Parts: sequence; structure tokens; C-alpha cells
Amino acid sequence: MTDDWFRRRSSDWTRWDLAALIDAKAARGCRVSVVVPARDEAATVGEVVTRLRADLMGARPLVDELVVIDSDSSDATARVAADAGAVVHAASGIRPDLGVRTGKGEAMWKSLFVTTGDLLVFMDADLTAWETHFVTGLLGPLLLDDGVDLVKAYYDRPLATAPDAPLEGGRVTELVARPLLSLHWPELAGVVQPLAGEWAIRRDLFEELAVPCGYGVELAVLVDTYLAGGLDAIAQVDLGLRGHSHQSLRDLGVMALQQLAVVEERAGVEPGAGVRRETLTLRQYESVSGRTVPVDREVQLSARPPVVDVPGYRPGAVADLPDAREARC
Repeated sequence: MTDDWFRRRSSDWTRWDLAALIDAKAARGCRVSVVVPARDEAATVGEVVTRLRADLMGARPLVDELVVIDSDSSDATARVAADAGAVVHAASGIRPDLGVRTGKGEAMWKSLFVTTGDLLVFMDADLTAWETHFVTGLLGPLLLDDGVDLVKAYYDRPLATAPDAPLEGGRVTELVARPLLSLHWPELAGVVQPLAGEWAIRRDLFEELAVPCGYGVELAVLVDTYLAGGLDAIAQVDLGLRGHSHQSLRDLGVMALQQLAVVEERAGVEPGAGVRRETLTLRQYESVSGRTVPVDREVQLSARPPVVDVPGYRPGAVADLPDAREARC
């Protein structure tokens, strides 16, 4: 079954022509929002925004909104993104009455309050090797196949220190996410990059999902889409090469813990564990002056509820934008 799905639901980005996608979008009367969650990415976010605006928001735009959600950056991320032409929102400033949390998933969930797109495309802000066909590739299956609800990217993803090893950049994918999927949902084994930061989803699906606040968002959305709509609700597109900054091994430990929490919650392991906990202490070790010392890190495991359950929710209401959705796109 997995091999059959891979043949039917996998494509190359070159299959999706920009002009054809613009025509399909116009025929459906829908809107597209690109969302870039960012934290301390002043060095790269400007180019991401500039190139997306230049290629995809011209005279016949494929993208209607380009929004950067700044997650409490300590650098000039917000200013750089705004100067490049993005609409920028601080995650903490969006519906502060709901409380302030940190993390990538939090920024993505908060984006629902300030965007109006029927189709949402998420792009990481730390990209160094990429092309704007990332967006066209991800939108292709959504615009031309009503049966697809979620599109995941896959690509060669080398480590900077191992440029000839195309998959070595996905360390948490290979050591944590893929083994977990094989254990609990082997039907998803055909998904090449389950933790890909580039993906696209129908708003009406994302609105119905609980969203982990941290790095567990990608795995949670993948599994929840499968559980809700089956394997054929998911497609994937080969986008070629992706280069980006890489996290330290200890930071990857935090990411790994968040993936484990997502799976525990959805697989019913140890009821009460997983994302039902707000935080969990992760003990790690480092060497200081030749001595091994423990370092405790508080890891956020909380999740946001489906946004449709939030009182007062309306797409774009926080940004004072019209609710432009007219039909399922």
C-alpha cells in the first residue's frame, strides 16, 4: 500500500507550472497565504521574503499574503522582514488574551488569526539554498486535486559538514520520527521528510487540528491528517535541494522529546503523558573545564486547541482583514 501511495501521491516540482496554478486559483476563487515563522533569523529572512514577493506576488500573483510571525526574536528579524515587504506580526501580540507561549507551532497556530488564505503554505525562515518553486510545488496538488488536504515537501538536505550526503541534515527524522512512524503508523513510511518545515494545507483542515506549540507541529499535522482523512489526503513533492542552518545536538534533543510527546499522545501510550503536560525537564550533560556537569532544560509540551473552538475566532480578524474565503479551494 505504501509503494502504491508513493507512486500516486508523489511528484516533482517541475510538474506544477506557475501560469497553470494561477489560472486554477482564479477559477476556484480562493486565496493563498504564505506564512514564515521566524525566531532570530535576521540573516536569512530578508532574502526569503524578497524572493517570494518578486516571483510570486507580481502582476498575476499566486500568493495573496506573505506574513512573517516573529517568535520573540532577540535580533532584527522583524525589521528585516518588514523592510523586505512582509506583513510582520509578533506571535506574543496576536490574541494575547489567550496567553503567550513560545515555539514554532505556536507561531503557526497564531497565523490563523492574521491570515485569510484558503490555502496556507509554511516556509522556514533559515533557508540558505532554495528556490521559489518550493511554493508552486507545494500548492500544485492542493489546487488541482480536491482529494489532497496536506502536501509535504521532500528534498536533498545535506549537512554543511557533509555536502555529499543528501539526507544527513535530517538527524531527528532518521533517529526519531521515522522509527516512530514505522512502529505506530507504518502506512506513513512513504513520506520522505515527515518533519519538513515546508508544507501546505487547506485552512479548513488546519483549523480543526490541535497544534503542539513547539517543534512537534509537523509530525502532529501529518499524523492527524492521516487519522482524519486517510493516506490519500496526503501528497508530497520533490523540491530538489534545501540548505539551511543546523541546530546543535542538544537542541535536537529538545526537538526529539517533542516528537516523542506527539506520538505518545496520538498512539495512546501512557495516558496522561505527551502533549497533555505543559512542560517536562530534560536532563542533558556538557563538559565544563574538563568536568561533566548536568544541565536541565524545561521543554514545552503544551498544545493549542483547534482554532475553531476559540471564542471570537475569524480568519484575519486580528489583522483587520476581510474574511475573503468564498469556497473550499
